[in-house]
Amino acid sequence: MDITPLTRSDWQIINGYGNGGFTCRDERHEGSILVAPELVYPLPIQTLADLTLEALTALQTHVPSIELLLVGCGSEIAPIDPELRRTVRDWGIVMEPMDTGAACRTYNVLLVEERRVAAALVAVD
Repeated sequence: MDITPLTRSDWQIINGYGNGGFTCRDERHEGSILVAPELVYPLPIQTLADLTLEALTALQTHVPSIELLLVGCGSEIAPIDPELRRTVRDWGIVMEPMDTGAACRTYNVLLVEERRVAAALVAVD
C-alpha cells in the first residue's frame, strides 16, 4: 500500500539528504539550500556560522508568506546568531534550529499540513 502523502505537484517535498546535498521533487541539489513550498534556492554557506541575513533575503523577495523557518544546522543542533534571529523575527518569521535531518523531516510534515514553512538547510555528508 502506498502511503505517500498527497501534495500539490509543484510543492518542493524533500526526498532525501546527505552526500553534500539534497533531493527535492526527485531533483538533486548540491550544497546547502533554502527550500520553500514553491522553490529551492542555493544557500552560499557551508556551516551555520556562514548563515547571514543576505543569504536569507530570498525569503522576503520570493516567499513572503512564510511564518516559520526551520534551520538545519548540520549534523548537530547549534544556536542561531541572536542578531540574525531578531532581524528575521522583525520580518514576521520565527527561526527554529535543529539538526539537518530533523529539519528535513519536520519541513515535509509541516508542508503536508499546509503550514507556511521554509527551511534553510546546511548540507551534510
